[in-house]
Amino acid sequence: MPNYRRVHIEGGCYFFTVALANRKLHLLIDNIEYLRHAFREVMKAHPFKIDAAVILPEHLHCVLTLPVNDDDYSMRWRQIKSAFSCQLPPTEQRSASRIKKGERGIWQRRFWEHVIRDERDYRQHIDYIHYNPVKHGYVKQTIDWKYSSFHRALNWGIYSSSWGGEGIDDKMEGEYLE
Repeated sequence: MPNYRRVHIEGGCYFFTVALANRKLHLLIDNIEYLRHAFREVMKAHPFKIDAAVILPEHLHCVLTLPVNDDDYSMRWRQIKSAFSCQLPPTEQRSASRIKKGERGIWQRRFWEHVIRDERDYRQHIDYIHYNPVKHGYVKQTIDWKYSSFHRALNWGIYSSSWGGEGIDDKMEGEYLE
């Protein structure tokens, strides 16, 4: 098994991609209230700030900022995944390994994280998050996807309502990973 090295910075700001094990399911948007509940419960016990987020049918992207003197994002993701999974009926297929470890098999075991390095990196990842539903073909404009912090940013005057139409990804800079 590979030795994964994660960077932990107290009070750090991170971009995450978290996905379902079965990428053909639409569990996240079909059960959006369960996911919101899971985030709220974990935030209550272990605070963090959601700078931006988008929930797609089978994966999500977000930028989170942890409190000063705290770098434990892995624990938060474990708890969010668990809190979400506990609310669903146990209908998914599970491997022998998952059964042995007491895992539900809803989520991919791992997640992808990236430490936000500076303001430019921050803006690029926020834009990536908000454009993601267009990139995947769910909508033609970002404003049309309701499971996104784009609407909050729009209300704050960060974006215009026409931002993020088809073709904008040709103009985006930076390393956007899926």
